Order: sequence, then structure tokens, then C-alpha cells
Amino acid sequence: MSANFSFQCLASCTQTKARAGIFYTPHGVVETPRFMPVGTLATVKTLTPAQLQETGAQMVLSNTYHLHLQPGETIVAGGGGLHKFMGWSGPMLTDSGGFQVFSLSEMRKISEEGVTFRSPHDGQIIKFTPEKSIEIQNTLGADVIMAFDECPPATASRQEVEAATERTYRWLLRCIEAHQRPQEQALFGIVQGGVHLDLRCQAAEALTKLDLPGYAIGGVSVGEEPELIHQVVQVTAPLLPHHKPRYLMGVGTYQEMVVAIASGVDLFDCVIPTRWARHGTAMVGGDRWNLKNAKFREDFTPLDETCPCYTCQNFTRAYISHLVRSQEILAYTLLSIHNITELIRFTQKIREAILNDTLIAEFGKWLTPRG
Repeated sequence: MSANFSFQCLASCTQTKARAGIFYTPHGVVETPRFMPVGTLATVKTLTPAQLQETGAQMVLSNTYHLHLQPGETIVAGGGGLHKFMGWSGPMLTDSGGFQVFSLSEMRKISEEGVTFRSPHDGQIIKFTPEKSIEIQNTLGADVIMAFDECPPATASRQEVEAATERTYRWLLRCIEAHQRPQEQALFGIVQGGVHLDLRCQAAEALTKLDLPGYAIGGVSVGEEPELIHQVVQVTAPLLPHHKPRYLMGVGTYQEMVVAIASGVDLFDCVIPTRWARHGTAMVGGDRWNLKNAKFREDFTPLDETCPCYTCQNFTRAYISHLVRSQEILAYTLLSIHNITELIRFTQKIREAILNDTLIAEFGKWLTPRG
């Protein structure tokens, strides 16, 4: 790991594989375990960077594929790089664009060289290779960049998953070769393998030998049953190096995060808090509340009286219900502020529990299936 990046484990749970740590980056520290908000197009939807900071966010994600299409990485670089361009001074991560490219199943062709697809913006033919993904991410300038991987869908056969996992490894070697800014940007490898535990184990072993600055578990939010996701995470996470950060991609529900943290995962991201906000949904205590429901129309209490966020400190359920029903943009802002704060607070509380070695006592209920 570069001198600019390091991971320090401060405490380990005596009953699980959970750990509390600090991930050091050039733009600051990330106290783990930690939920990371998603800012696909260099913005977390409906929030200013100042509002985002108030949620307790430390590290934010952006998307390589979407930023390449609009506005283009050269414009981001012209604006001083991703941090300056979007006005966020803390740590940032860009994903490789792999998941987005592979979700364009009707519009793309895969080869050993890379993926060719039609831009959904203007129909232009675009080619993404491991080298191209790294070049774009080097230009964008996030602290952590992700290897370009092949992410097979949950419906893929074992043979297809096996081929994708092997190709992901070969592409990773090309990503490492192409990476031009290793002192400023940490390249994370991604463990694939679908729901096949033997493939996951083989992939984890192969990637670990490459001694990368950090590791991610990918391909676990592409349509599988929760029990299978839990199995994959429980088997894979402990195989990754103890002295490097571990990142579970695309996960952001209470139960999934607790299961993953108990398996030794440190970082999470998910679009759920802002997506649900845009549908008028609040996250409270791990539950989903639809603010359009009649019961909220005359409820003059905060969403959550224990929550310190701007929304809960200043507005009532009735007011937010009114905004949602009126389709006012402020509704989406207020719900996004609360939902992101909710998930970050949840991971902060888990961190405290690990430091105090009370994880099972406080959060053990999330480790058993909910009926």
C-alpha cells in the first residue's frame, strides 16, 4: 500500500469477525465500518456538499461510466479534478463502470479486449477496456479507484460465472499495468464468483496474492436471494487481507450491513437512501415508511425523535407528507438528508459497539432472518 493509504484495525469483536478501523486517504480518514453515499454524477442527488457533510458522510462515490458520458473526464479534470469540480473535500471513490456497462445487456458486446456498447445518450459506439476505465479514473482523480470487472447477472450459469471470474482476474492484471497514479489513487480489486463459494474462494486467493491497497466483494446485489448474499459475504470477507480495507459493493440495508460487518467488511455503498427519498420513503429504525400514507397527514412529530439530522430537528411527519403529496423538491432533499444520516448513524453505532465489544448484545437481532 502507498504511504498515502493505510488501514489500521483498532478493535476486533470477540464473538464475530467484525472490526473497527481507520482507512487513511490523501483527502482524510474514513472511520470504519462506514456507509458511503452514492453521488453517481458527481452529486448526491438533491443535496449540497455542505448538507452531505452534515449527514456524517466521510467518503462519497461517483460513477466512471456516467461521468465519461456526461460531462466527460476531461471537463472534470479541467475543473480541478473530481473533488474540486463537485466541491467535496473528503475522500472519494469511483467505481469502474463495469456494473453499468454490463447492465446494458441489449446494447453491448463482451470480448477479451473489453466491452463495446452504444451510448444511451446519443447512440455513439463506445469501447470500455480495463485500460480505458483506469485512464478515465486516473483523470477524474478519486482517492480510490476500482478495477474493471465483468459482473454476471444472478441468472448466469456456473460456466458463465466461471468465465467471467477468470476474465475479471485477467482484466485486473491489465488495470494494475495501466494505473498511472498509484501514490495518489488506491486501486481496489473486485472478488467475483456469483453464488458459487468455491469460485469466490479461488478468486479471493488469487487477488490477495497481488497485494493491492484494498479489496471489494462485487456481484452480490444483482438479484440473488438475501440468504445467498449472506453466504457469499460470510465466506469471502475473512479470506481478504486483515490489514487492508474490505468493501462490499451495492449493499445498504440494516440486515445486510450487520451480516457483512460481522463477517469483517468495512465499507458499503448503496443508492437506496436517495432513491427511496425520491419515492417519498423514509428509513426509520431499519423500516420503510411511505410518507404518502394517510396516518402521517396530521402527525406533528419528527420522523425520528432520536435523530440529530436537520430534517428531524426542524420538520414534522405531517409537513414532509404534505411536501411528498405536493411533489415538492424539498421533500426529496429532506428525506435524503434523513435517510443518509440514518444509515451512517447505524454504521457509527455499530463501530462503537465493536470498540466496546458489545456488537452481539446490541445488534445480534439483525443476524437472524426477520420473519
